[in-house]
Amino acid sequence: MNVVFLSPGFPAEMPLFARGLAQVGANVYGVGDQPAAALPDDARAALTDYLQCSFGDEAAAVERIRSWLRGRSIDRVECSWERLMYLAAQLRQTFGVPGMTVEQTAIVRDKERMKEAVEGAGLRVPRHGRARSQHEAWSVVERVGYPAILKPIDGAGSQNTFRCNDASEFEAALQRTRHVEEISVEEYVEGEELTYDTVCAGGRVLFENVSWYRPKPMILAQNEWISMQNIVLKDIHAEFPRPGVELGREVLQALGFEVGFTHMEWFRTSAGEAVFGEIGGRPPGARLVHAMNYGYDVDLFTGWAEAVCFGRLSQDVTPKYNASMVFKRAQGDGETVVAHRGLGELLQRYGQHIASIELTPIGQPKRDWRKVVVGDGWIVVRHENLDFTLEMSEAFVSDLLVVAG
Repeated sequence: MNVVFLSPGFPAEMPLFARGLAQVGANVYGVGDQPAAALPDDARAALTDYLQCSFGDEAAAVERIRSWLRGRSIDRVECSWERLMYLAAQLRQTFGVPGMTVEQTAIVRDKERMKEAVEGAGLRVPRHGRARSQHEAWSVVERVGYPAILKPIDGAGSQNTFRCNDASEFEAALQRTRHVEEISVEEYVEGEELTYDTVCAGGRVLFENVSWYRPKPMILAQNEWISMQNIVLKDIHAEFPRPGVELGREVLQALGFEVGFTHMEWFRTSAGEAVFGEIGGRPPGARLVHAMNYGYDVDLFTGWAEAVCFGRLSQDVTPKYNASMVFKRAQGDGETVVAHRGLGELLQRYGQHIASIELTPIGQPKRDWRKVVVGDGWIVVRHENLDFTLEMSEAFVSDLLVVAG
């Protein structure tokens, strides 16, 4: 099994996906824009061969990669980074291998086409519209109403995403996104924000998960002092997450998704309605795959690789725990982390239920919270009981302070 894997060294989780491919027996041909010497050790160890290639011109990149691989048969082209999904689809077309097509990729990368496809299947989506100019944006928001969300058509995460409560805030958001070629304007849905994540093969769901964002990512992106919690729920068929599972399965069917990771975000209203947010044909970021691994006691980096290469997932994916991943941001005016205040007491209180701690070491520079989702580190706590998991999670939010001085 010969697999081309794009960008094995970046972002941070990519070496783990490369490692997963190698562990299931694939020959991994890595293509990235980093020099080989700059690749993380995990990535280098997983690769059969590596090509450094600029991704600025996709047509040129396809030709460069095709020339490099001449004489070698290719069975799969995989990419777990949103930025390169179009290139991966073009390479699949070039080599005639299975996976997401160019057309399918266009739908999951274009937020308006995505919503139109889901809406066309009779599923609930926010009121929405596309805008290529300020005039079009104002026309859409008149139909959508306030509060409204403004975000890039092909954006990722919460970058350049704004909630607008009135016309003055909408105007301010338009000015801040003047550099964005196309935007999506949509209804702001009041409710909790959750995910529905899967690993699929042959159009079958081999693994599924629901995670709960506390608070919503957009609130996190606008407030430096907030610690985000990503909570993997053990019982996805309970009353709270079940509507999203049902919606997610219907969305996958509507989009004809066949193989690999999917990451859908959805809203649960106070009335219990599940409303589609968006979906990516890729794994979630922000260490959520790690959190799922801790919740299910599995290795989904390897499980994903087995699914895309051989159409199966042989690990036991029965949920074992609720798992909460808490991201911390250093507080203080200084540029260096000087203390992990409260950590000792929390370790004594919850030690046996703490699955992982990775904090910026004392003496190291604090990270820019606007650029790094994981901030100054993360903690994973887990337990079979959801209420106790939430108690531990909130304790790490309120009682652990990463101090910058």
